[in-house]
Amino acid sequence: MSKKPVDIEQPAAPEAEASVDASAEAVVHDLEVVEHDVEELLSRLSDAEARRDEYLGDLQRVAADFDNYRKRVLREQEQLSARVAARLAQKLLPVLDDLDRALEAADQHEEAKVADGVRLTRATLWTVLAGEGIAEIEAEGAFDPHVHEALMAQPAEDAEPGSIVQVLQKGYRLGDAVVRPARVIVAE
Repeated sequence: MSKKPVDIEQPAAPEAEASVDASAEAVVHDLEVVEHDVEELLSRLSDAEARRDEYLGDLQRVAADFDNYRKRVLREQEQLSARVAARLAQKLLPVLDDLDRALEAADQHEEAKVADGVRLTRATLWTVLAGEGIAEIEAEGAFDPHVHEALMAQPAEDAEPGSIVQVLQKGYRLGDAVVRPARVIVAE
């Protein structure tokens, strides 16, 4: 039988131990740097989440404020419309009273007096409307599609083509807005 030589571990050389120690220290240092970077990133993440929550809260408050503003404006518009309608009704009620008196007079008096009553009632109504800013649209001269509505065109010897020959229904405006265009017949 032959004997095998036994390997006995030799102690590591001092250079090898120093190299292992240096590698271990480098790994420990790298771990410390990574841990520091992770802590810094976690801190920055925490700060970003706090700012996000603050911004979200601000946004939610602004959205709620805007919703409240929208509701308030809608209520105010409804109230304003109601006040305008009430004010106009107050101004038109005397016209209604005048028409009632004209109808009573028609039952008891001559036609001439009834016609005078209707003229006075129309004048009262026109005063109310003019006081609200209603103005009649001029319907003479050239046709303007912005304020006139041509219902038909017909030949006219004494009128230039495109001019208004006849007004079938008066038109009115409120400021710059056309309430109702004048309905006209235009010369060909």
